[in-house]
Amino acid sequence: MIYQRFKPDQKHPDHRFRRILGEDAWLRLPEAVRARFDKRLKGGVSVVYQGEVISMQMNLVGRIIAHVARLVGGPLPYDLSSVNQPSIVTVTEDCAEDGQFWIRQYGRASGFPQVIHSSKRFAGPTGVEEFIGAGIGIALCVNASDSALIFKSDQYFLQLGRRKIRLPKWVRPGALEIAHSDLGDGQFIFSLKLKSRLFGDLIHQDALFRDMEHAL
Repeated sequence: MIYQRFKPDQKHPDHRFRRILGEDAWLRLPEAVRARFDKRLKGGVSVVYQGEVISMQMNLVGRIIAHVARLVGGPLPYDLSSVNQPSIVTVTEDCAEDGQFWIRQYGRASGFPQVIHSSKRFAGPTGVEEFIGAGIGIALCVNASDSALIFKSDQYFLQLGRRKIRLPKWVRPGALEIAHSDLGDGQFIFSLKLKSRLFGDLIHQDALFRDMEHAL
């Protein structure tokens, strides 16, 4: 695997997110956000973002859900001690499935860091599906604001071979929202929110990252 400080390749742009959003919504995004999501990585090449977790909250139900989710790959942050600890996000093109592999590493006050693996594929009813492990996937709606690219869960499903079984509401952990919010000067906030109608705000994590050319 080859890591690189990425500069957008104008000869090989990636229009997948642009097509899903539509031209008007895409142009609402800050130029820096468009540059990060409008690039096609060649096979074996990864782009890396370094930063740190700046806030983390969980209620009791959120803590239980995060730990139970470790049985299917641990897709949710679960350790409050990750605040002020280093974090790294690595994105690699998935050439076989025409998608992207995402690895998120969160440091902890003690012990090994938490590592979250997921795979984004440009498919399904919303145009984007994120697979988190054990055949479980989330169809994500993609939206844009003047400062952020926002992903919201539309449905959860279990994939068995070529068949996808939509999970009933009582099995779903809650409504998931992930936002990439630009701060300027090569910095952005990656935020994750999980909410429940019954139990309120389950998990809320904010991590501050910076483009590698600004970090050096």
